[in-house]
Amino acid sequence: MELTRYVTIGQFIPRDSAVHRLDPRTKLAAVTMLMVAIFVVGDFAGYALLTAFLLAIVAISQIPIGYLLRGLRPIVFLLLLTVILNIFFSGVEGGTPLVEVRGVVLTREAVLRALFIGYRLITLIAVTSLLTFTTSPVALTDGIERLLRPFRRIGVPAHELAMMMTIALRFIPTLLEETEKIMKAQMARGAVFDRGGALRRARALVPVLVPLFVSAFRRADELALAMEARCYRGGEHRTRMKELRFAPRDAVGLAVALAASVTISIPFTVWQNLLR
Repeated sequence: MELTRYVTIGQFIPRDSAVHRLDPRTKLAAVTMLMVAIFVVGDFAGYALLTAFLLAIVAISQIPIGYLLRGLRPIVFLLLLTVILNIFFSGVEGGTPLVEVRGVVLTREAVLRALFIGYRLITLIAVTSLLTFTTSPVALTDGIERLLRPFRRIGVPAHELAMMMTIALRFIPTLLEETEKIMKAQMARGAVFDRGGALRRARALVPVLVPLFVSAFRRADELALAMEARCYRGGEHRTRMKELRFAPRDAVGLAVALAASVTISIPFTVWQNLLR
């Protein structure tokens, strides 16, 4: 029931590693390239290379692998639902039949596609989690704002968007901790959340959602008052204690991320033809 133990996205783990010392803009660009590669890769060999690359990044950044895997637990239901729906309704015709369930034929190709899409979801969560694990909220805000700054000429509020994204990430663990406290308080008063059908469980969550929304609005009001008390007036003329500067290690990081993304995206059959 302890949700905060399993939701790790949005949390920052301070370490003195080469990945932590990279400029946030470098990490944002690297994550973008890897996410594109995740959607472009077309075989399991590419995902094997991606997994090896991610494990190397985890080792360099000194992030416990168990902590990364723990963050996948909240999406287990979504992951299983995605896999099951793709197995039964992927629409693969002319495939190799494996088993028939109530008139629905499960094919080998449908199962492979379902596993492929499920693993794609896992790698997406892992890549974005690594970004938040190795980048502080302040640095992430500055990096997003600097990347969006050129778009201010067409009316894009760069600073406001960066601030909203960072606050949203920061408050994910806080809201989940608040949910856990409310559920425990309700259980102490006799509430039951893990019995009955889906409709009964949904109804049981209503007493949790109401105080949760009240608490969220209260926290938002307190945050706004705190920002006003510190004379926050947006991004105009705002100074920073640490200015973002590209270093040689950032060029190396971008080159490694680009090379890894291109290597992962190339199909295995192409590599076989190139190595002949």
